Amino acid sequence: MNLKHLISGKTINNLSKINGKSISYNPKKLSTIAAARSPPLYSLSSGQSSAFLRNRKPIFPFIRYIHSTQETKLSYTGVEAKLVSSDSEEEEDGTVNEFLSRFVWIMRGKLSDAYRDCNKETIDGMLLIIVGKVVEEMEKGGIQQMLDSAVAMPSQDFSEDLWRTVWEVSNMVLEDMEKARKKEKVKQFLQSEEVKEMCRFASEVGIHGDLLRELRFKWAIEKMEENDFYRSLERLRDEEQPKDGKTFDEQAVVAEDEQRVVSLPKRKGKLKYKIYGLDLSDPKWAEVADKIHEREAMVWPQEPKSLSGKCKLVMEKILSLKQEDDPSQILAEWIELLQPSRVDWISLLDRLEQQNPDIHLKVAELVLSEKSFQADIPDYRKLIDAYAKENRIEDAERILKMMVENGVMPDILTTTVLVHMYSKVGNLDRAKEAFESLRSYGFQPDMKLYNSMIMGYVNAGQPKLAESLMREMETRDIKPSEEIYMALLRSYAHSCDVIGAGRIAITMQFAGFQPTMESCSLLVEAYGQAGDSDQARSNFNNMIKLGHKPDDKCTASMIAAYEKKNLLDKALDLLLQLEKDGFEPGIATYTVLVDWLGKLQLVDEAEQLLGKIADLGEVPPLKVHVSLCDMYSRAGFERKALQALGVLEAKKDELGPHEFERTIHALIAGGFVKDARRIHGLMEARGFTASQQLNFALSVSQTHGPRRPTMG
Repeated sequence: MNLKHLISGKTINNLSKINGKSISYNPKKLSTIAAARSPPLYSLSSGQSSAFLRNRKPIFPFIRYIHSTQETKLSYTGVEAKLVSSDSEEEEDGTVNEFLSRFVWIMRGKLSDAYRDCNKETIDGMLLIIVGKVVEEMEKGGIQQMLDSAVAMPSQDFSEDLWRTVWEVSNMVLEDMEKARKKEKVKQFLQSEEVKEMCRFASEVGIHGDLLRELRFKWAIEKMEENDFYRSLERLRDEEQPKDGKTFDEQAVVAEDEQRVVSLPKRKGKLKYKIYGLDLSDPKWAEVADKIHEREAMVWPQEPKSLSGKCKLVMEKILSLKQEDDPSQILAEWIELLQPSRVDWISLLDRLEQQNPDIHLKVAELVLSEKSFQADIPDYRKLIDAYAKENRIEDAERILKMMVENGVMPDILTTTVLVHMYSKVGNLDRAKEAFESLRSYGFQPDMKLYNSMIMGYVNAGQPKLAESLMREMETRDIKPSEEIYMALLRSYAHSCDVIGAGRIAITMQFAGFQPTMESCSLLVEAYGQAGDSDQARSNFNNMIKLGHKPDDKCTASMIAAYEKKNLLDKALDLLLQLEKDGFEPGIATYTVLVDWLGKLQLVDEAEQLLGKIADLGEVPPLKVHVSLCDMYSRAGFERKALQALGVLEAKKDELGPHEFERTIHALIAGGFVKDARRIHGLMEARGFTASQQLNFALSVSQTHGPRRPTMG
């Protein structure tokens, strides 16, 4: 296409009106005019040209946009879009005129930023050269050809970074023109009959105002996209086969690779680098660079020595050591051969940690005493933390002792590791000591440290001290986690402290945590163990209202609450009501019922429930065997009582003081005095002390002598 058909003389003259002067367009004179006004553009300095290297997006769509505008124009009537041929010179001139006008406006700003010292006339000369080059490339065959040739063979007039700026600005202009074109298209679709009909229907159903306006634009855009989709299908059908035998996807990949081409601008002569007014080509900066390299040598890690020959064989032996092996001798041989520095030791430990973690900690502990290793606080702390994670408290304390003996005092991070370790294993005294040590340093505990200390108090059965720490967190605007609240609630519930449990439950709700199945069950358990069956039932009903379905454990807690008051009728009514709602009792509920019926000497009913437990395929818990021994002993069933007692003796390590006392009392009441004394001996062997009531019962049984029932 000839240039005079693409760009009219009027367009060039309009673009050339710079400084209020009209300059006629003549491509041959452009370089002469610019040479008199500005330095060559290929001499851009590093700092000045860096502004041209942002958002490098080539203008591939430009020639397609120009061609599509020349060939077709959309005229929308209703839903359909008709193609109208438009090859008039005015439209061609208007499209290119808009592109070049936008291009010059943006390019002027970029040149002004890069050349702040240049006056307006110099900038104008640069603009003339750039626009002239763009027009020249368009005259040769279009922007696409200009792009391809620019990537392969950069212009001798412009540097590569300047060309990329031209592409960037061109792409920006095309995007703005495309947005404007789409805006005009949407305006046409807003007036389509189908969109108007949809708006009328929306008004009839009560949609007005901003919502109707948004829907109208949404429907217009959808119609425009639908129309563009069908037009693209028609265009694909009419397009020729891909050239050079490549598919469209392959061509797109090649184009994407071309977009990513980045190269430094080509320069001539001696380089002078200027950054923020500093002339870095001055000799004084060489001295600065030498000093920087000296400092880097002090802080930059050295490379470990390369291993070869016998030293390499010894290294392989170290890596193949087993956990029970003693690595001291082979390490001494390795030290003699290599004469290692700290970086060599670190390399060895890293390889051991990856390839042989079983021997890693043992070697790491030996390395601490080596002078060439230069052990510091992080080395001791890392080993203490590794032992703490494996719950090897004695080993961790040994490293701590070694650390202090070598004159290295624990820092805040090491003390934090100790708090976590002692809290985890339940050594509350040492945890408190480490925690207070941190405070003496002025260190404010964080969320993890509070959590560890609170869990330490909870595990030690001291929920009140744990709650005081939680209140301290709240005063420091550290929000306790749900895990902390639940741990405190469990501790209060298991210790039958209904006041504390209720206080934590209310605090949780104020903190934004809604009641869960577990929290409601814990409240039922707390009130049940405290003997307040009414409050337990109130919380049980509240749980159901919240939408939580009672499980076997929660139901067992509710039945246990009725057991303490001996309200068997209410317990049975509750079970019948739950069974109507689909509840099926599990082993926890059956265990409570067996114990209750055993205390009432309802042997047949209790044995029926034992059959239910067997049907579940579950192993009866220890509490069931304690209940059976109590029931059969008091009922006088000797054989069954001794069978249950045999099971308890086999599991004597699992019995607590309460289970021992209940079993001994039951044996004495049933006349099994000799067996009661034997169980009392097992109780003392476990370190449990009998209560005064039990000692009195044993002494009375010795006076009256044994009585052996003959039933069962």
